[in-house]
Amino acid sequence: RGAGGVRDPPGNRRFPCPPPPATSVPSPSGSVPGAAAPFRPLFNDFGPPSMGYVQAMKPPGSQGSQSTYTDLLSVIEEMGKEIRPTYAGSKSAMERLKRGIIHARALVRECLAETERNART
Repeated sequence: RGAGGVRDPPGNRRFPCPPPPATSVPSPSGSVPGAAAPFRPLFNDFGPPSMGYVQAMKPPGSQGSQSTYTDLLSVIEEMGKEIRPTYAGSKSAMERLKRGIIHARALVRECLAETERNART
């Protein structure tokens, strides 16, 4: 009994443990495709700064510094949505916020360069 009882509880504990990770693994992966829409555009940060995730939200007629500035405002607005979840401990929100900061910095550089070009002309 003692040997069987000792072996069974660890066995019973081990069997329930793998299913919860298996259940929790599909849940994050299930939530990742749902969250893939916010993530997918963020990967555009690897391209030129103007190829950020807000490019799809550009008004059709906008051009030059106006569109870059509009992009920057949109990125800042999106970053604002990630502040509370980040403070609440959301790792995914923290990653989105980090990417937003990187993207915003690139857009700020682009806006400054555009401003300097306009000042010379």
